[in-house]
Amino acid sequence: MTRIAATPAEVRAYWIYDDQEVTEPMEVKTITEQKSLLEVLPPGKRARLRRLLFEFGPGNGTLMLLPIDQGIEHGPRDFFPNPASKDPEYQFRLAAEGGYSAIACQIGLAEKYYPDYAGHVPLILKVNGKTDVPPSDDAFSTTNASAEDAVRLGADAVGYTMYLGSPLQGQDLHQLKGVREDCDRYGMPLVIWAYPRGSAIEKKGGRDSFYAIDYAARMAMEMGADVVKLNFPKLNPDSDKDSPAPYNEGNFSQEEAVQHVVSSAGRSLVVLSGGSRTDDETVLAHTRAIMDAGGTGVIFGRNVWQREWNEALEIIEQIKETLLSNARRMP
Repeated sequence: MTRIAATPAEVRAYWIYDDQEVTEPMEVKTITEQKSLLEVLPPGKRARLRRLLFEFGPGNGTLMLLPIDQGIEHGPRDFFPNPASKDPEYQFRLAAEGGYSAIACQIGLAEKYYPDYAGHVPLILKVNGKTDVPPSDDAFSTTNASAEDAVRLGADAVGYTMYLGSPLQGQDLHQLKGVREDCDRYGMPLVIWAYPRGSAIEKKGGRDSFYAIDYAARMAMEMGADVVKLNFPKLNPDSDKDSPAPYNEGNFSQEEAVQHVVSSAGRSLVVLSGGSRTDDETVLAHTRAIMDAGGTGVIFGRNVWQREWNEALEIIEQIKETLLSNARRMP
């Protein structure tokens, strides 16, 4: 028996049996029909990720994550819109009282603030980081903590920032290899912040283009991510024309772009980043879009903690309701 050809358009496999051609239709499953990620994970990863998906946060297989790594990545400027947010206690309390699936932060905050909240909200320990003082042309985020630190601190996952397209991506992927191996060794889920960066990316449509975000989703999945954090893909005819085909053809709707991005991550779960603060309508529309596409949740930072306390709690409840009412995929 020899396989001799395949036609993607018809999604059929062709085989030869005793010089006689036989065609067999090959079933293509949608992202919501694929085998569960939890089914294929080893026990340690499965137990920790299940806590985030079902025991904390909105639950029902969704993720609502609160990142507080901006103090390194952007500097203190992000705290000026809401001066109270400069105190990390604000975000930790917000994550616990707001009912988050987890809070994501660097090791310094985890060691000094998380002990008061251990058991009340799960921790994702970010193990690498960089400042935005140098330009992003040669983006590379060096490790400053480890999966072993995550275990010691009682974390339920490890976070790693990967820069697709950077001239230093070779070093980045080698460093990621070590982190992934440690996560496997300790049974720690790996969350990859997948960010396109560098002049080569800018020449092909830009860091937030459909092409770049779609590539980042696939790359993170293939590098071993259990969860992938992505920015919202933007469609811009003026810059998309510089992307490779078929991204430069302009035949995609915003809904289709998000669906493709989620699909490119395969069994890895996808959470959507919020970016800079925007209005409530946009926050909730992006939440609906990622869930309708088969994503698992959102990781909104500035869109939540740049608000005053009561306003933040109000948008958190709206995000929860949107996640649960639009969930399409069981992880």
